[in-house]
Amino acid sequence: MVQIYKINCTFARLYYMKMKIKTIFFSLLLFFVASDVLAQGYPVIVPSATWTKPDGTEEEGETMSSAAPLIGHFYANPVDDEGFTSHYEWRFTREKETEPYLIRYEQDTDFTFNEAGTHIIVCYATFTNGTQTYEYKEEYWATEGVPITCTVSSSKLEMPNAFSPNGDDKNPTYKPKVHQSIVEFHATIYNRWGQALYSWDNVNDQGWDGTYHGKPVAQGTYFVEVHARGADGIEYKIRRDVNLLRGFTESSTTGPTQ
Repeated sequence: MVQIYKINCTFARLYYMKMKIKTIFFSLLLFFVASDVLAQGYPVIVPSATWTKPDGTEEEGETMSSAAPLIGHFYANPVDDEGFTSHYEWRFTREKETEPYLIRYEQDTDFTFNEAGTHIIVCYATFTNGTQTYEYKEEYWATEGVPITCTVSSSKLEMPNAFSPNGDDKNPTYKPKVHQSIVEFHATIYNRWGQALYSWDNVNDQGWDGTYHGKPVAQGTYFVEVHARGADGIEYKIRRDVNLLRGFTESSTTGPTQ
């Protein structure tokens, strides 16, 4: 009986070791199969955007609200696309519209938004490798994808009627008092005889410093004429007097009217 018991214990140990080896074998097999599947992953896109605002500052994000001109830099960011032939379509659509107003056929693209309102941006992508095809198109963006959006604000433009280039760095140049989403701009300063003294075409420029050919002009009344257009299509035609006040300082009881 003792001998039979020993034989049974030996068989039990052998059976246990056999089962353990089989378990390890199948675990390793499963690991290598899973690794092989992961190594042959299918291509995906991870679209992203960075933005350059009118003042030159940059921000990242899939949503943006800003004045115009707003520059968008768009990246498809494909992943696991090695060996695949890719095709990209960046589609720009106005809110509440169905057809894009612009399509760009490139992996990464830039666009300057000069029109007020909300713009929706998506990236269509197709990857092919032999009989394999992966698409990220209308159905994907309707069910899974999150579009990139930007909202361009309506325009504003106001010109002051005075400035004081007297060396105290307070109101030293003549420039727009308020401006927002101005996409076209041209201003000219005239003296009372109609002679053009200074012109500028960028609403963000420092403006007129009260000089002509590098020499300060006399205190007095001048004239500005502005032609501009906003991102919302509004046309600005401004003509008004400009009072150049050299004697004004912060300690004065009265000063330039804004």
